[in-house]
Amino acid sequence: MILWHCVYTKSRAEVWAQNNLWGRGFDAYLPQYLKRRRHARRTEWVRTPLFSRYLFVRADLEECGSGGISFAPGVHSMVSFGGPPAVVPESVIAELRSHENSDGLIDIDFGRGPSSRYREGDRVRVASGALLDQVGILQCREDQLRVVILLNLLGRTVRVRVSADTLVHAG
Repeated sequence: MILWHCVYTKSRAEVWAQNNLWGRGFDAYLPQYLKRRRHARRTEWVRTPLFSRYLFVRADLEECGSGGISFAPGVHSMVSFGGPPAVVPESVIAELRSHENSDGLIDIDFGRGPSSRYREGDRVRVASGALLDQVGILQCREDQLRVVILLNLLGRTVRVRVSADTLVHAG
């Protein structure tokens, strides 16, 4: 029976493993999204696996065995829980694919998470945690849950990454 299974890949080898599985005739699915990456004063958006080090493969293991998958370059092992490789329900794959845009990327909607309450440039106050009552300026949203704020600490401006749940609008 042809079923979906989860594959654990080598570090940062998800795309390589997917390509090698395709080359062996397997249907491999690697859900990806766009992530903001900052490096050397540049900001860019890069394709990133939704589940780091994991991808899905559709195969009939009774017919072909798991060796063709497990020994593909880039693959570390098939996910199992002490027995045969675990089966991923078709509905899970369908749900993931239903959130893809025309580029095949999972849409992470910034309009739904806690970070959507704030806009870049808003004055915010940290309402809990180690930075309690510090007031700063929201610089950017990293994803649905995290933001980067600029705080004046010890006489200099510092970029701090915090959970959007810990913020309130400063008056």
